[in-house]
Amino acid sequence: MFEKIGHFMYHRRKLAVILFVIGILVTGGVGSGIFNRLDSGGYSNPKSDSYQVYEYLHKTLKIADPTVVLVVDAINTDISDPSVTTKALALEKKISQEKGVTKTISYWSAGGQSAFRSKDGRAGYILVYGKGEAFTPESQKIGSLFIKKYNGDYEGLKLYAGGVGVVGHAITQKISKDLSISEAISIPATFILLVFVFGALAASAMPLIVGVAAILGAFFVLYLISLFTTVSVYALNLTTGMGLGLGIDYALLIVNRFREELHHGNSIEDSIINTLKTAGKTVFYSGLTVLVTLFSLTFFPLAFLKSFGYAGVSVVALAVIGALFGLPPILAMAGSKVDKGVVRRSAITPKEDGRWAQTARAVMKRPTAVVLLALIILGIMAAPIKNIAFSQGDSRMLPADNPAAISTALQAERFPGQTGNPVEILIRKGVGREAEIANYTQELAKVPGIVAVNPPQTYGSDIRIVAYQSMLPRTPEAQKMIHQIRDLKSPTGTLVGGVAADYTDSQDGISSTLPMALAWITISVLILIFIFTGSFILPIKAVLLNVLSLAATMGALTWVFIDGHLQWLVGAFTLTGTLDTSIVILISVVVFGLSMDYELFLLSRIKEEHLQGRSNVESVATGLQRSARIITAAAILLAVVFAAFVTSGVTSIKSMGFGVALAVLLDATIVRAFLVPALMRLLGEFNWWGPKFLKKYTLDH
Repeated sequence: MFEKIGHFMYHRRKLAVILFVIGILVTGGVGSGIFNRLDSGGYSNPKSDSYQVYEYLHKTLKIADPTVVLVVDAINTDISDPSVTTKALALEKKISQEKGVTKTISYWSAGGQSAFRSKDGRAGYILVYGKGEAFTPESQKIGSLFIKKYNGDYEGLKLYAGGVGVVGHAITQKISKDLSISEAISIPATFILLVFVFGALAASAMPLIVGVAAILGAFFVLYLISLFTTVSVYALNLTTGMGLGLGIDYALLIVNRFREELHHGNSIEDSIINTLKTAGKTVFYSGLTVLVTLFSLTFFPLAFLKSFGYAGVSVVALAVIGALFGLPPILAMAGSKVDKGVVRRSAITPKEDGRWAQTARAVMKRPTAVVLLALIILGIMAAPIKNIAFSQGDSRMLPADNPAAISTALQAERFPGQTGNPVEILIRKGVGREAEIANYTQELAKVPGIVAVNPPQTYGSDIRIVAYQSMLPRTPEAQKMIHQIRDLKSPTGTLVGGVAADYTDSQDGISSTLPMALAWITISVLILIFIFTGSFILPIKAVLLNVLSLAATMGALTWVFIDGHLQWLVGAFTLTGTLDTSIVILISVVVFGLSMDYELFLLSRIKEEHLQGRSNVESVATGLQRSARIITAAAILLAVVFAAFVTSGVTSIKSMGFGVALAVLLDATIVRAFLVPALMRLLGEFNWWGPKFLKKYTLDH
């Protein structure tokens, strides 16, 4: 198959290049529309009790959560003062006339409800309801309006705008801005590194073309997906990072092998064909391995994680397509001009027996000592994982000086409960069971964290109870509270909803789906690597090594983002004592996929040398020499791309950038350069063992 692709790409190179360029222009033009269709939410589990409550309140009872929670601070005056009341009511009237606002309610217009009043009596709420559900572009437009118009000093009062519309707008704007900054850092830095690796300007530009094409193509796919379902704004960062990183990784392999074939005296046509027969096959199976790994994200019930799955699968597939169908015709047209613009001549013709081969031989002389030392290093890095704890992203992942973060912190500090994020309890067909419900309400009020419970409200035959908790809703403390509420003896038909319950159901949904996702990843990867290598041992070893490097990465993430170390390096962020669950899963899946990517890069060359009759030691040494330079370059380039995300002001994006960058560097150094050669030496020819009756299902490498 790959030989046929090579023939076609060479003989139809002009047509292929024209189609490739047209594809980039069309997808880039249409795909740019995705920026106006993104959602900053997507954390809900649609199969949960809390989602049923949400649907009932919003669609049946037309009761919505407030889009904006506006804190009105009278500073040194009680909010019941007539002068404050007059100003607040006038302000509320003005707000109610704003475009997109459907309803308002406040301390002053609701008759002085205690839940709307701060503990010191000097601040009160105005709850603003608008069109559009939480975290949608519509709610974010209202959030944007309030940040611009109703945040700051107002006629002797101090206004603090918060709520889902404001937080959603702040996150979306921050990520979009940070994305531009990270691209401005990563693309030039990447090109400089490519010039260093390839030693020539022409060869260095080609991987960037594939990377950019993959990103634009993925934006196009995400735009189409957004027409039918929710796509998270966070998916943009993954698209950019993976597109640029993997596009460059695969292009590196293709360009390097093409140059290698040319330098061996082959014709341009033969070089293209041989490149696709060898490196092309590796790229295809490497991409397939990463793709099936990222596909596991679509198993989770959260639209947030599904979005990452859509983005990951799209960008990996397009990076592979770009490397196999877009790059070869460009190389065919360039021919020997691929080395044009020499900057570093030593990189043009790398040594057949250089530092990497010498390193491999040195490692294989003392394999046991190397394995023990590597395991000790990874174990020390993994040790902080004992302190790991999880939560979900909220306003605290924004910079502390962001208006949305300031308002949320002020609400938690000065008000008796989370008025804008109450616990919503729905009792279907509860009418007629008032005594039972009264007892339940009394027990509900005793649950730790509940500060107030409103009297039951009747809607037809159904009963609604609103309770207010003291803690932020997307925290482990809130999750514990919801579990305690659900453990109460409750009337038949009771459903617990609200933001805290939504968070709890999301976490529980992730936990229940995780075993299936892990099984899918493990089994798929084992099968694919077996097909690629013909070995039972190499896939198992690859999975175990990936688990080790992933544990080290999680330990480092805990040490930095929970224990609070290295803020001077990664930038300031708000310590919450937790990691974002979804981001941890994302990092784990991405890192696992990328690790397998590098594993196949290395094994393909080792296998190639082994099939040519070299000994196990020489196969490893030669394979490492011919592939490690590219693997290391690919890892450094990918690390640079993701490390640029550390500049983000959004903590979840910052942690994702740090985690992925660290993981790929660990994988390319400690794992691929030391552990793999050492273990290959210890296992010897047993590395290649596999049942004979299954050999027919493997590639004739």
